[in-house]
Amino acid sequence: MTAWMVRTGRGPAHPISGRRRGPAGRADGATSRGRGVARAPGVLAGTAVLLALACGVGVARGTGDGAADPSTGGHGAHGGHVTHGAHGTPAAAPAPGGGGDPSRTDDAVAVGGGSWMRSAGVFSPPGSFVPSDALTYDTRLVPAGARIEVTRFTDPSGTRVDARLRGLVPGRAYGMHVHTSPCGADPAAAGPHYQHRPAATADPVNEVWLDFRTNEEGDGRAAARHGWGFREDGARSVVIHDRQGGAGERAACFTVPFAPAGRG
Repeated sequence: MTAWMVRTGRGPAHPISGRRRGPAGRADGATSRGRGVARAPGVLAGTAVLLALACGVGVARGTGDGAADPSTGGHGAHGGHVTHGAHGTPAAAPAPGGGGDPSRTDDAVAVGGGSWMRSAGVFSPPGSFVPSDALTYDTRLVPAGARIEVTRFTDPSGTRVDARLRGLVPGRAYGMHVHTSPCGADPAAAGPHYQHRPAATADPVNEVWLDFRTNEEGDGRAAARHGWGFREDGARSVVIHDRQGGAGERAACFTVPFAPAGRG
């Protein structure tokens, strides 16, 4: 078995795992008001975090305690929705993509007949001085400086998507789904849920649901497995919602091209 890795990041790595850190509404497919763009303190906090990243300051670099192992694929049963608590099983997946975001890191690996991708980012409010591919629309739920790592592993038997987050509200339930479009300043920019087959209703078997609950430190993780793969350019982001299930206000978004052209 041969394997190769390509580093496409534009800034320092910032693994989700590592040292301990201190602290209903309309259907999701419809246009969402969100909760408004963050107030000035949130913008300043996001700017400070991203400036530090741009200068290579204060960001640990190394392997995560639960980073996906592309040699094993991190791949389990398919065709369902799997949710983990803060100490669930490791990860697997995403791809390159942001436009000049210094806080972003991307990796890609081909293993035998499969492929593995990983994207990581740091949340910042829209309009921050340093741009970010991870946007928080509600800094009370997803503070500026919170971190996300999304991975995807695909082989002929299907796809596994994992997500790991740090720095959120401790002991809180969040919803999260894969969406069809990249994130934007408007929470609605990410479009509706990605669906394997077009359907009128939200469904965790036909969609990628990554609902999770944070632990006492504000960290959480989730995973979903399916017996199908993403269409080229059909899945472009993950959206964090203020509650679990198929609907909810959009609290944050991270641009992740799960299957860029030619890599489905």
